[in-house]
Amino acid sequence: MSDYFDKTLVGRLFALSRELPDKTALVFKKDGITYGELAGRIAAVSARLKECGVKKGDRVCISAVSKPESVVCYLATVYAGAIGCFLDKNSNARIMADICKDAGAALLVTDKPMKEFGEGLNVIPLHETYENAAGHVSADADGPAVAEGASGTDALSDAVDKNSTGIDENDIAEILFTTGTTGKPKGVMLSYKAVYNILSNTIIGADMKREDILLLPLPLNHSFALRVLRSALWQGATVVLQNGFTFAKEVENNIEAFGCTRMACVPASYEVMKGQMQDAFKRVLCVLKCIEFGAGSLTVRQRKEITDTLPDTRIINTWGSSETGGALFLDVTEAVKDETRIKALGKPLEGKVSVRILDEDGKEKESDSTHPGRMSIKGDMIMSGYWNDPVNTADTIRGDWLLTGDMAYVEDGFVYMLGRADDIINVGGEKVSPIEVENTAGQYEGIRECACISADDPDGVLGQIPVLFIVPDFGYDKDAFTRFLAARLEKYKIPKEIITLDAIPRNRMQKIDRRSLKNLYDDRDKLDLINPVIQAILSRRSIRSFTDREIGADVLEMILKAGYNAPSGHNLQSWRFTVIEDAARLEKLKALTEETAKANGVYFYGWNNPKVIVLISNDSRNVNGCQDSALAAENMMLAALSYGIGSVWLNPLMTLRDKEPVKGFLDEIKVPENHTVWCTLALGYPSSPGTKLAKNQDVINYVDR
Repeated sequence: MSDYFDKTLVGRLFALSRELPDKTALVFKKDGITYGELAGRIAAVSARLKECGVKKGDRVCISAVSKPESVVCYLATVYAGAIGCFLDKNSNARIMADICKDAGAALLVTDKPMKEFGEGLNVIPLHETYENAAGHVSADADGPAVAEGASGTDALSDAVDKNSTGIDENDIAEILFTTGTTGKPKGVMLSYKAVYNILSNTIIGADMKREDILLLPLPLNHSFALRVLRSALWQGATVVLQNGFTFAKEVENNIEAFGCTRMACVPASYEVMKGQMQDAFKRVLCVLKCIEFGAGSLTVRQRKEITDTLPDTRIINTWGSSETGGALFLDVTEAVKDETRIKALGKPLEGKVSVRILDEDGKEKESDSTHPGRMSIKGDMIMSGYWNDPVNTADTIRGDWLLTGDMAYVEDGFVYMLGRADDIINVGGEKVSPIEVENTAGQYEGIRECACISADDPDGVLGQIPVLFIVPDFGYDKDAFTRFLAARLEKYKIPKEIITLDAIPRNRMQKIDRRSLKNLYDDRDKLDLINPVIQAILSRRSIRSFTDREIGADVLEMILKAGYNAPSGHNLQSWRFTVIEDAARLEKLKALTEETAKANGVYFYGWNNPKVIVLISNDSRNVNGCQDSALAAENMMLAALSYGIGSVWLNPLMTLRDKEPVKGFLDEIKVPENHTVWCTLALGYPSSPGTKLAKNQDVINYVDR
């Protein structure tokens, strides 16, 4: 057998099954598998694949669910000498079938019902195949019996020797199919040598250690997730699998349950966690020793923010692609200390990765911020080419170098990205980086997220103009934002149009989908639907901490007027707005509410330094009292927002009206005894922007569509 088997992940895992047989390798929810068990299942599933006719060089398509069965099936494919092809678990049956046919797959391993699209495909169930390998004793055609777990590791050693597939380092090990957002998915072919060097680069660049317990909430068909998974298993670490970042509570639960020490993350998921966890964000994530961000670059604002919030957690940002794996690494924790370095994409690993910048004729050139060029990369980790696509392969692989589609420059060994070559904006001959515009705009406190694209100059003078899409945050002021940009960008870089959205469109890996933005711009008449009222509704969020700035009497009166102009069932208007402005009385209300809530088992999160509290109560005999009060509260919160004033709705008094000592206080300030206090509304100028919470959009049912 080729000596290169020892440099495959399977060869390494068989060695670890003898060295660390009882250490947990993979975890998903309550199910775990040790290194000893992992080796046994790999051998058993590999035998099953061979029973299905899989031979060396055959393509095996695998549904990449974030569970141990996908990992085992992938590794069993390698052990069988076949080529693993990873399919997005969210792909429909038609897309999966198309990729299988394009790959000429000998086998599809999935639990997705293929129905009419499965014709002509050899399909076996993923989970059942994995479960049948548990405790199963299998016999390789050329080797001895192999059992699961530590008891089988001696036999495994013999089985490896007798299961030779004659692996060569240049043989294709995997094919990664891209998402295909710009057309037909491309199949990136990675050799065994490339796979080994990709995981080796990640171990060095991201400092992966054996003692790590890695939380991996990423889709396993993506190159970022795969390289992190492979490097962790190579080191003998523990990998906790999770199905995405949709619910940040699952991140919290897994970190606490398994004692995770590091996490792989994409930049947009950072915003999801921050939004959902709110004040718990620091408490939950501060226990992590390292967070590696990939599949996109953290913005300058995010880099400053996360290192400030998690000063004891090492933050690493990695640039990579399906064609290269992780190739450029940046220690963000150190980079934020330098105003120039903080903008860097990363640095190539010394002795492992080389970068050069090419001019328009494809010749190497010296580069700086004003003289960028196309980035080209060299190293043993680059792909062998695109599956069945010699034209794209020839355009991308130039000798030992891989030509990327990225415009960049190099200073002091660090690479700085301007954006994809196709995304660079040519304004009257001047080149504008959309990333630079986004990084600058993103530092304005009134912007939650933004994206810059090019558009044709409507006047036909400049050729192209920058257009900026923004999602406003609390306190956004268009005139102030324009002045902010003018003070920080050259005139030709300032966006000629600023368009408001409720969210920036993103792809499966949460990267900005610029193609969708261009389509939105082409159909921008529909964007007029986001008028100031809609913008206020979409950008409002709860504010619990306030500055010392007072609310003017006339402004407060207008906010209250918005409240009593709300709809009221049968126009009863039986509500009462009790306004508290005295600082001492506000503190007393907070203290008494905390005391009474604790005594009665009521949750109370509280507030800090509000200038005004409005108690919105309603006659308990009014069956519409709750609804009427809610409408009044919403009116007042939106009115407050229009004046730059923050608000938060608290409702502990709803159940504490007749509980002492709260009851005595409410009686003292003349809240009617027969009233339920439906809302405690805190108002004030915000001391921080607050957090926009993720909203579940899957709640609409169109009956007639």
